[in-house]
Amino acid sequence: MTTRRVFTGGTVLDGTGAPAAPGDVAVEDGRVVAVGTGLDGDEVVDCTGATVLPGLFDCHVHVLMSGVDTLRQLQTPYSQVYFEAARNLRRTLALGITSVRDAAGADLGVAEAVRSGLVRGPRMQISLTMISQTGGHADDWHVCGAETPLLPPTPGRPSGICDGPDEVRRTVRTLVRAGADVLKVATSGGVLSPRDDPRHAHFRPAELEVLVEEATAAGLAVMAHAQGADGIKNAVRAGIRSIEHGIFLDDEAIELMVEHGTWLVPTLSAPRAVLAAVAAGAALPQAVVDKAVAVQAQHDESVSRAHAAGVRIAMGTDSGVGPHGENLGELQLMRDRGMSVADVWHATTLSAARLLRVEDELGSLEPGKRADVVVLDGDAADLSGLAGRVREVWLDGERVAAGGRVADPAA
Repeated sequence: MTTRRVFTGGTVLDGTGAPAAPGDVAVEDGRVVAVGTGLDGDEVVDCTGATVLPGLFDCHVHVLMSGVDTLRQLQTPYSQVYFEAARNLRRTLALGITSVRDAAGADLGVAEAVRSGLVRGPRMQISLTMISQTGGHADDWHVCGAETPLLPPTPGRPSGICDGPDEVRRTVRTLVRAGADVLKVATSGGVLSPRDDPRHAHFRPAELEVLVEEATAAGLAVMAHAQGADGIKNAVRAGIRSIEHGIFLDDEAIELMVEHGTWLVPTLSAPRAVLAAVAAGAALPQAVVDKAVAVQAQHDESVSRAHAAGVRIAMGTDSGVGPHGENLGELQLMRDRGMSVADVWHATTLSAARLLRVEDELGSLEPGKRADVVVLDGDAADLSGLAGRVREVWLDGERVAAGGRVADPAA
């Protein structure tokens, strides 16, 4: 016999873009069956004083990373990062983030551990590694001859360094074989890589065309670490689905993104996290610190302009660069860039679900969709202190977290 559970007494913000309103949400067999007023059921979840939301998304995380301190990384035993990943997944789920896209690091074993219930965490799409040209954002060669990759190649996480269309094609096929749900490519330099420039475009159009061709053949989308304007434009023209970071957007890049319907995942938290880590004593090359300082204001301005022009935006944090468990701070940063509160929540729910191609199942509280439900104390119009206000988190109609604590999976 199934149980009909009703979330009642609160305000419902259903993720569709409709304004929040008093209402109830009925759940049965892990699915939303009704949204309205005066609903009844076998069990009641009292949501008085709270807002009822769909499960939230973070479209850019690194669950196998727990900071960017190079010295700490060199002193961390190889297998320890997998145990840290389990902690990071729990911290993320406790925030009401029930779906993530891992932007390099997690392999098929991590994803399967979550999918099977062995480890408690949000639903995952994984990219395994970042496809990068030699000397690109994922190439961690240093002038002394040493290589210190944040995410070294493993049997489950093949190297993404490649050059030329043929090597790109083979790399994509290797990643698909290893279990990638999405592909990630660096079409520009970046902040954390010491020997490249975020403003420079990486990979030539012919290489990106092959990448997208192979991804499409495998039924996968592509996300692009893209910070410089030329790298952004090359990615958009090649048919890449989302631009990650988008620091140096110019008018032409924004126009192309609107024309192609390309998403922007801003990760406004990322440069701030780098600077916070340095302030806390993290050992990073001075070139990395200088770049983080230089890009923040430009990054903020680019995101504001993109939003004003109508670029589609999905929430992403780059957590792993900064601490896991602080993801919801990104929402206030988006609000500070001129996005309305409604737009911020939409970017964190249905827009993100559309980016990840899961909008038929997730992203909003509508009949037939999976019952990922978040009960948030207070008014959702108030974006302050969100992490401490998550009262309960439900995944497929099962309560998995309450009061910031994640329940252990059943043995």
